Amino acid sequence: MTSPLPAPLPASVLDLAPVIPVVVIEDAADAVPLARALVAGGLPAIEVTLRTPVALEAIRAIAEAVPDAVVGAGTVITPGQVKETVAAGARFLVSPGWTDVLLEAMRASGVPFLPGVSTTSEVVALLERGVREMKFFPAEAAGGTAYLKSLAGPLPQARFCPTGGVGPGNAPEYLALPNVACVGGTWMIPADAVAAGDWGRIEALAREAAGLRRRG
Repeated sequence: MTSPLPAPLPASVLDLAPVIPVVVIEDAADAVPLARALVAGGLPAIEVTLRTPVALEAIRAIAEAVPDAVVGAGTVITPGQVKETVAAGARFLVSPGWTDVLLEAMRASGVPFLPGVSTTSEVVALLERGVREMKFFPAEAAGGTAYLKSLAGPLPQARFCPTGGVGPGNAPEYLALPNVACVGGTWMIPADAVAAGDWGRIEALAREAAGLRRRG
């Protein structure tokens, strides 16, 4: 029996849902049920960060067992990690920052990528290189909604996924901005719920997050 084919990628990962869950997996056994809960709640794009020894195993497991998930790799900072994560099944890449070397590796990977920025000069440099979709990180520490609002005028072609300090309280403010396509966060994945295997709670929180559609 053949495995079901993964869902086709849209033109942009940023358009899959208003929130991309940023997942830190400590136990690879949690990867598949967690991904299923997030997808069932309406959050198909899942960023698994490379912050634990089991991250690659988790990406591989989700890619193989949860075809409706669009699993990506976060905290990608080297060309080697680009190759490893794509080989494991990552369908998009996210970095906290970027260099030309990392950018070229991500571009050559063949999957969508979101390089991280926190300054106007970094945004302009990426636009100069033909990249229009970016991660704004660390969002709150780097100026939050006020900073992004200021960028919208001179640089309307840039689209952002703010991550870092974003939660249910301020996510609607970010999503209301014309240059914000989605946000990244962890609030729908409480550590105690993961530890208890309370996937129903995570699904419910994911559904609430999926309801944070951008106004206007």
